[in-house]
Amino acid sequence: MSLSEHPRDPAANPLPPVIVTGSLSPEDAAALARAVDQLEHKSFAVRIANAFGSEIERFGRMLPHNVTTIVDRAVEGAIRTAFTATLRTLRPSALTDQRGLHKAAVTLSGTLGGAFGIATLPVELPFSIMVMLRSIAAIARASGEDLSQPEAALACLQVFALGAARDDQLAMESSYFSVRSILAKSVSEAARFVINRGVTDEGAPVVARLIGQIAARFGVVVSDKLAAQAVPLIGAAGGGAINFAFIDHFQSVAQGHFTVRRLERIYGQTLVRAEYDRLLAQKNAKN
Repeated sequence: MSLSEHPRDPAANPLPPVIVTGSLSPEDAAALARAVDQLEHKSFAVRIANAFGSEIERFGRMLPHNVTTIVDRAVEGAIRTAFTATLRTLRPSALTDQRGLHKAAVTLSGTLGGAFGIATLPVELPFSIMVMLRSIAAIARASGEDLSQPEAALACLQVFALGAARDDQLAMESSYFSVRSILAKSVSEAARFVINRGVTDEGAPVVARLIGQIAARFGVVVSDKLAAQAVPLIGAAGGGAINFAFIDHFQSVAQGHFTVRRLERIYGQTLVRAEYDRLLAQKNAKN
């Protein structure tokens, strides 16, 4: 069944009717607490610096302009390809959660990137993104998402933007909900466009806007990854380890994101957001 055969308006109300009110069950409260930890996280740059040393951040600030331009073009092209794949090739029945296998594939591509440098980016990045997208989609399906619906499928693509928070954004206000709010209108318009037209035209203004927003945020993380791989002595093995951390970072964000969406379908957005903010305030008070 194609996506165009599902006439539901994603902007009207993408969530099924709420079936529980009042408070979260102990199990769901614990799941939401884990999601807060997964979503209000240290940035990828800090995680890499903690693992490989502070030299990573110094080299990140030294990336030349021409390299940044190459990264921006590669990221936008990869996200454009991922958009099409999200809506055309993700068959929900074929998706199983194989995070270990996906990690191994992305780690291998990082090993090649570490050995041969930025020249491999136009090939290595799209490959890594497609593997990561399948992993994200499997996590979404396991959380109850109907990936035949454009809004749910595009929620997978959102993960690439949600995983790009910087540490100076991790304040009392949720960086997760801030980015989600920024993307909400673009996701809704793109999903409605796909439903009404039955096509995935990356050049359509509403689609191009969403791709640009996601690519701009995801590009920050890709630049961090590239900077880490450029550090002397990192080499092939280090490149593989960095890519392992790269996919692990986004798998964790995906798990948190789709946990929140699952709970919103059960309890409603207002209750889940209030409890999320309470848990985040507790988390920040301890830090």
